[in-house]
Amino acid sequence: MDTLTRIRAFIDVVEAEGFSAAARRTGRSKALLSKYVRELEDELGALLLNRTTRQFSMTEAGHTYYRSASDILKEIDNLADLVRENNAQLKGRLRISVPRTFVDADVGQSLIDFSRENPDLSLEIAADDRFVDLIEEGFDVAIRISKLEDSGMIARKISDFRVHLCVTPDFLERHPDLAHPSDISNVPFIVDTNSRTQASIRFHNPDNTSFSVAVSGPMEVNSPHATLRAALAGIGIALIPDFIARKPIESGELVTLFNDYLPTDRGIYAVYPHRRYLPAKVRIFVDYLNNWFKKHP
Repeated sequence: MDTLTRIRAFIDVVEAEGFSAAARRTGRSKALLSKYVRELEDELGALLLNRTTRQFSMTEAGHTYYRSASDILKEIDNLADLVRENNAQLKGRLRISVPRTFVDADVGQSLIDFSRENPDLSLEIAADDRFVDLIEEGFDVAIRISKLEDSGMIARKISDFRVHLCVTPDFLERHPDLAHPSDISNVPFIVDTNSRTQASIRFHNPDNTSFSVAVSGPMEVNSPHATLRAALAGIGIALIPDFIARKPIESGELVTLFNDYLPTDRGIYAVYPHRRYLPAKVRIFVDYLNNWFKKHP
């Protein structure tokens, strides 16, 4: 049995978090996977996994070996993809980290459409609003909605987006003194705790200087969709991404405030680790999203 097969077995067990789960995922028997991992440990002269009947964990050597071996196997697989991508359909698995905000909004349809058009490629979509480490957690690509900070990753903007200060017409009638962005500090605000700034809103003056306004109110929630529902209920003002607030704004259920003061430097990005051989499945996925957003601005 070649070393590459043993390495793949080890990585399958680690990523599935156990021999039984890896057996179900790969279609190999638990005994065979255990045999491969044991042979790899014998070859290396080091214990990679701690095994008990109830617990599973990597040793320090296992952690070190997993990080390097994963990168090597990805390069091998990516190189193979480059060679055969013109002669075969996309196959395998694509691990994607996506904010819940994206999945739950209309734009989440882009992932469904991609899957429908690439049925031989298995998508593993992890919806999580936390900032994931792509390399440490084994993701191929992430979708991020923000002003992108320098992270050492490769990033491609797939769409612009902006945020709106939204409020119901009735709320606006009850608070007629909203003449300047600084005035929002005096009225109830629905705070989306997913925001990095949370309790303050950043604005830009016409001369490109910026200022922040502290906000507070009766409700804090880590969901833009819940924030939208609270705004529609007239609880307060809310800062909401345009791809979530578009329909109620178009219908007149919500009105927007101070658009000229809000930043426009945000985008939806596809982010992936820097690799020598970019996986064909990642490149095609990112190209697809870019084209999807051009058709659905």
